[in-house]
Amino acid sequence: MANYKLLSFDKIPSTQDYALELIASGRATDHTAILAAAQSAGRGRMRRTWVSHHGNLYISFIFSSPERDARLSYSVGVAIAETIASFGIRPTIKWPNDILVDGNKIAGVLIEYSGDFVVVGIGINVNSNPTVDRYKTTKMDNYSEIPMNELLGRLMRNMDKWRRSDFRAVRARWTELAACINRPIKYQGEVAELVGINENGALVLRRGTRYLLVYGDEITV
Repeated sequence: MANYKLLSFDKIPSTQDYALELIASGRATDHTAILAAAQSAGRGRMRRTWVSHHGNLYISFIFSSPERDARLSYSVGVAIAETIASFGIRPTIKWPNDILVDGNKIAGVLIEYSGDFVVVGIGINVNSNPTVDRYKTTKMDNYSEIPMNELLGRLMRNMDKWRRSDFRAVRARWTELAACINRPIKYQGEVAELVGINENGALVLRRGTRYLLVYGDEITV
């Protein structure tokens, strides 16, 4: 599917961990995708649990990447948002890794580098959404009927499209989709204004007359 080697499972502990094991054992190849109908130990950023019941999309992509690239997360975010939008749903992106619909989380991303590869883990709420204390969630089924194979195919095509796009195009589309652009947010407990992203993939915040460049930290909207 879309030039990917697809490894599909009904249930495994974690697609992300499976991908990392492939890399560690020397069996990983570029454009491999590990798909699971459910996970028993799914995880997000900072080792947070990602509730992974049947009915949603859980996938980890393996791509060749000899060097780390801070811009990758923006390409991935746009790819997921465009995929969701293709079903008539209007998503926004909350930096660094959340996709929202009506302010509720519908998808998340975990990016991890290992050796000469990067693993991009994606979870999309399709037919169910978990109850989480820290934030509200939603699912695609609330807005449109979603054929899982079509969702997967569109996601793969968008991943290839936006990973290969010039970063100026990614940056422009990400800015259009970004939640709370030019609005107050909280960074490290203090209020700042989210201005945008620069050409290197840093988030640009303004606090008074000072500008801050942020890589990877979380913000609160």
